[in-house]
Amino acid sequence: MAEQRKTTSATELARDLARTVRGEVDFGAAARALTTMDASNYRRVPVGVVAPRDAADVAAALAVCRAHGTPVLPRGAGTSIAGQATGVGVVLDLTRHLRSIVSVDPAARTAVVQPGVVLDDLRDAVRPYGLTFGPDPSTHSRCTLGGMIGNNACGAHSVAWGTTADNVRALSVTTYGGEELRLGQGWDSMSGGRSGGRSGGVSGGTSAGASAGVRAGLRALVDAHLAPLRTGFPAGLPRRISGYALDALLPENGTDLARAFCGGEGTLGVVTEAELRLVEAPAARALAVLGYPDESAAAEAAAGLLPYGPLTVEGMAQDLVTAGSGHDLPRGAAWLFVETGGASAAEARAAAEAILRAADALDGTVVTDPAGQRALWRVREDAAGTATRMPDGTEAWPGWEDCAVPPARLGPYLRDFRALLAEHGLRGTPYGHFGDGCIHVRIDFDLLTEDGVRRFRRFSEDTATLVVAYGGSLSGEHGDGLARAELLPRMYGDELVGLFGRFKDVWDPDGGMNPGILARPGRLDDHLRFAVLPRERVEVAFGYPHDGPGGGDFARAVSRCVGVAKCRVAGPNTGSDVMCPSFRATGEETHSTRGRARLLHEMLAGEVVTDGWRSTEVRDALDLCLSCKGCRGDCPVGVDMATYKAEFLHHHYAGRVRPAAHYAMGMLPRWLRLAAPYARVLNAAARVRPLAAVAKRLGGIAPERTIPPLATETFGQWLRGRGRRQGRGVPVAGGRRATVDGRTTVDGRTTVVLWPDTFTEHLSPEVGRAAVRVLEAAGLDVVVPPRARVCCGLTYVSTGQLDRARTVMRRTLDVLEPALDKGLPVVVLEPSCAAALSSDLPELLGDDPRSARLAASVRTFARALEEHAPDWRPPRVDRPVAGQTHCHQHAVLGDDADRRLRERAGLTGELSGGCCGLAGNFGFERGHYDVSVACAEDQLLPAVRAAAAGAEGPGAEGPGAEILADGFSCRTQLAQLGGHRARHLAEVLAEALPEVPTEAPAETRK
Repeated sequence: MAEQRKTTSATELARDLARTVRGEVDFGAAARALTTMDASNYRRVPVGVVAPRDAADVAAALAVCRAHGTPVLPRGAGTSIAGQATGVGVVLDLTRHLRSIVSVDPAARTAVVQPGVVLDDLRDAVRPYGLTFGPDPSTHSRCTLGGMIGNNACGAHSVAWGTTADNVRALSVTTYGGEELRLGQGWDSMSGGRSGGRSGGVSGGTSAGASAGVRAGLRALVDAHLAPLRTGFPAGLPRRISGYALDALLPENGTDLARAFCGGEGTLGVVTEAELRLVEAPAARALAVLGYPDESAAAEAAAGLLPYGPLTVEGMAQDLVTAGSGHDLPRGAAWLFVETGGASAAEARAAAEAILRAADALDGTVVTDPAGQRALWRVREDAAGTATRMPDGTEAWPGWEDCAVPPARLGPYLRDFRALLAEHGLRGTPYGHFGDGCIHVRIDFDLLTEDGVRRFRRFSEDTATLVVAYGGSLSGEHGDGLARAELLPRMYGDELVGLFGRFKDVWDPDGGMNPGILARPGRLDDHLRFAVLPRERVEVAFGYPHDGPGGGDFARAVSRCVGVAKCRVAGPNTGSDVMCPSFRATGEETHSTRGRARLLHEMLAGEVVTDGWRSTEVRDALDLCLSCKGCRGDCPVGVDMATYKAEFLHHHYAGRVRPAAHYAMGMLPRWLRLAAPYARVLNAAARVRPLAAVAKRLGGIAPERTIPPLATETFGQWLRGRGRRQGRGVPVAGGRRATVDGRTTVDGRTTVVLWPDTFTEHLSPEVGRAAVRVLEAAGLDVVVPPRARVCCGLTYVSTGQLDRARTVMRRTLDVLEPALDKGLPVVVLEPSCAAALSSDLPELLGDDPRSARLAASVRTFARALEEHAPDWRPPRVDRPVAGQTHCHQHAVLGDDADRRLRERAGLTGELSGGCCGLAGNFGFERGHYDVSVACAEDQLLPAVRAAAAGAEGPGAEGPGAEILADGFSCRTQLAQLGGHRARHLAEVLAEALPEVPTEAPAETRK
């Protein structure tokens, strides 16, 4: 067996692969670290990663690995939940190059694809023909067809269209031994030679003979064991994914070789091409949402709805929906989501209403609005991540993730399963494909202690017994992997499991394909990914209040990433999500949130990444992190890579010289204060190219960038002059205070503190002037703390200068303490500063109770108007809008108040998601320009161009679109890359206010 051979050194293996394979060969620490884990509890360390360019490269890589006795693991998106996408040999990354849709035949309803094609890319390609690929797991935006074939993936629509195996017509595969085989239906379908089409398959003189050998071996195996193959597999079970599908080779089942290969979890060979069946996509869909008193009642009702021909019957209980959704649902504690289709909206709705009438539900509704349906389905698709946290913040993990029982027995099974959880002192949140009897659940296993791991094993064994007693399958969707293969004898018995081993040996006599999976598996409690993490808490600067008992556990924070890879969605992003702009720009795993989390995990483990906080691998991966905080809001488990990056930089550069940009832009507030008196001179110097080039080089600034001009009159100077002209002061002091309806007033006017952020003060004071005018027009009294003594610390945090950040933040708390004591809201115009005050400051100064008070006092401009001037009517602007919601606002603060304010002002349309790509200092730093531009081109720039084209195009009527961008970085990016003038919402509203005499007292401005 290959796993038992003594291999040559990794250096020799890498050398031989580099000489033979045309694709990338990477045996470095970073590449290995990125592939140690999938979306499971497991971790295995590979020796290297190869990204083959085509089928010929696959064969070449396999030949070299075979010669060295090194195992091979074919890997797609790495979203497997049972550990089968982890391996100890060479990982074949099939996502980099093998991602072509070779052909589509609309008439035959087939498509030929390479294994690295992402499911959504295939669906987009065939949508114009009214077709789709039926299986649709929740990871459809990033999972690959090769991975779906390996796991026999299913998804929500399997009640209508079946599993992946039901939708595969033929496969081209290459075995570890070098045979290239074509698999279809019938023994005669197996052939050797070129895999066909444009995938670059190779033909060899031994292929035909080898295919005959494999065919003969399989046929002999089936012929000799017809009885156990006919009686050993449970019947009436649509989601039987566990084990090998040997019964597909029975003559009465059509001797389907391709189907038998599906679900092999990379243990039989490497798929290089697949011919897939396509199905007709309904022209219209409707969603019946049915409420039940509990999940068992919902489960018992699900099977009775199948005769009505639904596309989906999904179920979830209140504990999941409450944690992950704010949507209005029918009465009940559990719900079924039953989707119907039709040739028209009326037909789809009629089918849904028929189900609503037939269902014995407490309450129900039919949703036909596509946006409403998407919002509900998003709750379900994010459940794999959402369910990893219990309501009290306790972590929950896969491990017993997706068993299935006959749909008619699902209700009683769920009651017994809940009882078994309670018996073991565990908690979980079941949900899933009730129409197929398949249940997903994350459970709060303790996988960090020996006692907890022992309980994990006992529970797994007991639950396997329960599932088998109900005639079920240990896996109903995600495969067996390392999590369940050990328990297969409980489901199939020793004889059939023995045949599984012989089946693998026919395909892979050397045992080189993904050893330890399915056939001759390891123990389910070996290779747990948490075992390598430090047992003692790591000394860190941030508080990580939600990670670990009492917070402060950096290892727990990093372990939040469960690998579902929502961050790996390729651009352009067409929704409101932000995560992950750098991955969409580069397509590299190392630049995804998951990739960076994996590197941090390995840094803490110390086995692959051995330099700890000084690691160059982690530093380089984090270099292109924009600190946009998109993952904090969009990641289903709330991974906050911006914070992890700041933490890492803090330790990495401790006692060392930092990059020039950290001194130039990380200390921006200090330099801008010093530069303010010389603004005119410095602006003139910046317009002299040689001088600007020297300044940019010294400051670590990208040469492509233009240095923004300094304000010749700062916001503070304007305020002081305004105060003298009007006889009004600006500090937080004076006036007769009272509390009215929970609002602090000064001389009868509600008072707010306007935060003088660095960008508004020195670079865009016009935003501050506009905000003052609008706030006062709304009847608010505006007071401003002295700029020189307050700072949110954002630039220090983003560059990892956390000691300095804490000093600055404590001084800010000292200055604002009187305002906090009076309960004054703090209005922050710059979203990134508001996010820093709301999240970074309390997490860095958790020992200071004032930090939580300040965080709770922070208000965006729109929210302050909504809460403290609820009766004020903004001026009508009546224009369409384009632009972008600031990424920090999206992730930390939310923009509901902004949407409502725009609506009241007649500003119509939606702002883009994504990140502008400038992201504070990121886009200005040398070496980041190209990625910064790519991020802007993902969504922001196209949206603004489209708005401009619409306003100027033939037949255009009415005013052009107003370009909104509340962040200084966003406005700067739009100006520098597209020449677009964007404005803060405060500027737009201030411009629409009626003119007021400049010398009029503020009290007269109503």
